[in-house]
Amino acid sequence: MTVREALRAHTRIRGTDVRTRPGRARTQAARAGAARVRAEVHAADVSTGVEREGGHTPSATPATVAAGRAAQELGIRRAEFELAVHLGLIAVVCAPGGGRPRVHEEEIGRLREQPGFPDDLAERVRTVGTAEGAALLDIAPARYTRLSRAGCFSPVTFYLNRYRAVVWLYLADELAAFAAREPELLAGRTPLRMRTILESGADWRPRNWRSQRIDRLLNRTPDPWVRTAIQASALDPVQLAEVVDDPYERAYLARVRPEPVFGRPGSMAAREAMGELMLADDPDEILWRRVNLVLELDEARAERPAPLPGDDGGSRPAPAVRTDAGAGTGAATPESSPGPAPLLARAGTARSAVTGAPTGKGLLARLGWRGRGAG
Repeated sequence: MTVREALRAHTRIRGTDVRTRPGRARTQAARAGAARVRAEVHAADVSTGVEREGGHTPSATPATVAAGRAAQELGIRRAEFELAVHLGLIAVVCAPGGGRPRVHEEEIGRLREQPGFPDDLAERVRTVGTAEGAALLDIAPARYTRLSRAGCFSPVTFYLNRYRAVVWLYLADELAAFAAREPELLAGRTPLRMRTILESGADWRPRNWRSQRIDRLLNRTPDPWVRTAIQASALDPVQLAEVVDDPYERAYLARVRPEPVFGRPGSMAAREAMGELMLADDPDEILWRRVNLVLELDEARAERPAPLPGDDGGSRPAPAVRTDAGAGTGAATPESSPGPAPLLARAGTARSAVTGAPTGKGLLARLGWRGRGAG
């Protein structure tokens, strides 16, 4: 099929299916029709290439496509595609020599073969704001806001409105799961514990967003220095310098820190908002992030030293590990819980009990924690 024939077929699909199906069905029909046409064009391009090569497919590395092309073939918008990558639904590979990540054609084929494609994939990355989320849960928007501020469910992303205020977005699937798991919170009187939290002015949305973002980034990489950089991203420069006192290590952490898969938000206001939201701002959250940073840093130092400027890291001796603090055994990530219990009390206790994380004066000294009565 030629490109011109594909365009005519696409026009016919839009002229028939879209006119006969209103609302959501119209969008689904358009997505499915566009995906079928793109698949036919792609198959025609592949067959033409094979014919030109004498009927033999190349045996080089698997072919990859750019993010925009992958989003088109999967029948989702670019923002939905990037969210799917962030959630781990779509695997990407780094382009040789750097550059933006790309997607293997085999990965696209795998997703296209899944039952319910393309609507199921689009539904898994569908996000809603306050009004649509409240309608989905069949509650008032004011109650929806109280539940989200109390940490009952976590935002997955955000955008800035025209007043440069942060507008949180939530996965529709997670809201549906919350409704099935905690139906008593959708009606009746708000529990006393939640009322106490809300009356104190607490807002768990930024913290929960940070926690889930860090957890997902940690799940993507086994590299100990990258994992350390991920933990360090939640601390401001002063806090970071108190834990990582080696300036070469701090420079290396800044260099290997993973950015959003397809770049930072475009506008300056969005970049500033992202920078502010990424930093822990509550004392117990800051302490918890410092604990995790110390544990990851010990593992990274044991694996290999951070390189000096201009070398490959092989000529620099590993920094001495303080024997009074012990060695970390892995990343300590907060337990993903919608409840409003403090992260430190919830996850720190489990860490010490299960893995024997270092505790006591050595670790507290490294964290800059003097304790009561210290001068």
